Amino acid sequence: MFKGSKVLVTGAGGFLGTNMAKRLVEEGSYVRGTLHTRGPQFEHQKLEYVKADLTIMEECRRVVEGMDYVFMCAANTSGAAVMATQPLAHVTPNVVMNAQMLEASYQAKIKKFLFISSSAAYPPSGERPISEEEMFAGDPYEAYFSVGWMKRYGEVLCRIYSEKIKDPMSTVVVRPSNVYGPYDKFDFERSHVTAALIRKVVERQNPVEVWGTGEDVRDLIYVDDFVDAVMLAMIRFDRFEPVNIGYGKGCRVRDVLNTLLEVDDFRKARVIVNPAKPSMIPIRLIDVEKAKVLLNFTAQTDLVMGLRKTIEWYRETHGAKELLRTAHAV
Repeated sequence: MFKGSKVLVTGAGGFLGTNMAKRLVEEGSYVRGTLHTRGPQFEHQKLEYVKADLTIMEECRRVVEGMDYVFMCAANTSGAAVMATQPLAHVTPNVVMNAQMLEASYQAKIKKFLFISSSAAYPPSGERPISEEEMFAGDPYEAYFSVGWMKRYGEVLCRIYSEKIKDPMSTVVVRPSNVYGPYDKFDFERSHVTAALIRKVVERQNPVEVWGTGEDVRDLIYVDDFVDAVMLAMIRFDRFEPVNIGYGKGCRVRDVLNTLLEVDDFRKARVIVNPAKPSMIPIRLIDVEKAKVLLNFTAQTDLVMGLRKTIEWYRETHGAKELLRTAHAV
């Protein structure tokens, strides 16, 4: 499906966008990747980068021209700290970008449009994994209220373009759990919990501070597995059919850290928890049965292997910078 095709990956300087662009060129696609504030993290002869501000409609039309498929990976994202203090930072720019990229893609007669939603948009379900049909069963968890409704609105727009207009455009919606891996954000102001813990362990911070109680439970999926699932969804879905993408098992933040310490042989670490720091929903588990049945997808990378791969990548790409930073600090 993708070999020889022309694919637009928006947000190609970000975590998911970089990994998607990398996979697509490996599949033989000609990829155009948009950049905004971040520079490219990956280079390839079949990958063309263009600077664009997707909150401007003319820019959206320009970047989508001549493309066959669109992978909407551009988003204004960050971690718990920003969500707690600036909730609208995730709303206004993302709503504008999503709406305008859908319209520009429709006008350009794109074959298929991928939208990356979020499991954060679900209402609370306690210790029970939540299924795709329950998205609108209640408000999102309070800490996710703004970003959750933004993602829900993006899904509604995708459904409109896919089902509610003349000459519809195929849209594919995936709802990932917590994705981690190479090319993630590792700066503490914007990083999510796994990336932040990886950096703290690699830098041998002592003590290692955990935000919240460390008891929060998350479903962590390695980015290569997530990309596998997205590719399958784009190939197999020709209708609006939102699907959860996750590992299918929960893990406490405390256990993620303990696994990191063991994998990276950080034996003398002193761990402290800081409940005063922002944390999010205590438990978020998603039901991944639909992906198993409709996509024949099951994540293959367990937590130990995924964390080991991410640590190795982080050391290779950030090691020199961290040594230089440490030297200057001394």
